Amino acid sequence: MTRSRALVIGGGLAGISAALTLADAGVGVTLLERRPHLGGLTTSIERDGYSFDNGQHVFLGCCSAYRDLLKRLGATDKVYLQSHLDVPVLAPGGLRGSIRRSNLPAPFHLAASLARYRLLSVRERLQLLRAVLALSRLKLGDPALDDINFGAWLRQRGQSPQAIARLWNLIIQPTLNVGVDDASLAVAAQVFQVGFLRTANGADMGWSTVPLITLHGEYAARALDAAGVTTRLSTTAHSLTRASDGTFSVATDEEPVSADAVIVATPPRVAATLGVMDPVLATDLGASPIVNIQFVFDRKVTDLVMAACVDSPIEFVFDRSDAAGTRSGQCLVISLSAADSYMATGSSELIPRFREALNDLFPLARDAHVLSAVVTREASATFRASPGVESLRASIASSEAGVFLAGAWCDTGWPATMEGAVRSGCEAASQVLSLFSGSSSEGPLNRESVKT
Repeated sequence: MTRSRALVIGGGLAGISAALTLADAGVGVTLLERRPHLGGLTTSIERDGYSFDNGQHVFLGCCSAYRDLLKRLGATDKVYLQSHLDVPVLAPGGLRGSIRRSNLPAPFHLAASLARYRLLSVRERLQLLRAVLALSRLKLGDPALDDINFGAWLRQRGQSPQAIARLWNLIIQPTLNVGVDDASLAVAAQVFQVGFLRTANGADMGWSTVPLITLHGEYAARALDAAGVTTRLSTTAHSLTRASDGTFSVATDEEPVSADAVIVATPPRVAATLGVMDPVLATDLGASPIVNIQFVFDRKVTDLVMAACVDSPIEFVFDRSDAAGTRSGQCLVISLSAADSYMATGSSELIPRFREALNDLFPLARDAHVLSAVVTREASATFRASPGVESLRASIASSEAGVFLAGAWCDTGWPATMEGAVRSGCEAASQVLSLFSGSSSEGPLNRESVKT
């Protein structure tokens, strides 16, 4: 019997997950990636002898599919996951709070921390309960929620400007890559219910302890090779056509690639160029940028491994000294989500502005010497999670039988995260397997049980 063949276009997390799932099921898989490395938008660059990631890609305890992928890659020892959520929150002038969970079951695990949250008044802390209870009662998947602006919804439930700036936006902006006043209630509700209200460990934070190009590039390449996947890097898919026998052919710069089914795991605009997505829809999804500013100091300026910041241009700061390869001193990375206002600002202006902001938070930085300062930008880091976005997200099964879509921008029920990307790849692979077995591939996505 002829072995079924599948082609995966795109070597980001969605494509990697799809290829491994198919290969593990005995399918012959070829993966094309236009870059010279795997990992997609989660990668690293080399500057001044250091390795800098193109963004601080955080995962949470609730990200089961992504964590399963790490196991499949044999890379669980290359990430750090908090045993308990613990986020120091800093403000200039020494004011400090924290968001920390206890051992109580959800949703009571955050009650003590929020009751003591010094960055809000007692009245504002009490008013949090009203919004939290309302969030817990929302029905995920209700299309009406996608028409509602999350910021307006919060204000209607008694949340002050300070509470929104010092708590709600602290969570929404880094997870959705838009501020609360640009966020869809549907997507925001998913973040809070799944991450904070269902399980106590859902929001425990994790991140890579090695460069992302190692974690998602080198480890993935080894796993794909061991699984028998043919991986072709620096290979662009130019067109996708269907032959009279029902098979597909993809033109590349070299010889074409044929397959019985295709998974297009690319950004939406690339999928549109291959004719598997409406170009207008791809544009309507929008894009939201992320900017990161990396500072390498000649000495240690803080003992914190990470912190959130309020009343400061800094949103989050992470100690990435080990991953960057610093032999002495300290590497601090400032992560700026929803960074539209910074995209046109030159590095010569951003670096001194944020160096001063670090000085305001960490006084020891004032006397430290900067060994390297690098700005990285991702103009289209995620889709724009604004009201109405859920109706624009593509289903896994495309309009062309035998062609499937994957990517964090697809309709997974998750925001534009690494978890959403992995889930989409696993689901696309599942639908290909259903197609090959002769069963229906159009069932609803199981948004809670997709595994790598």
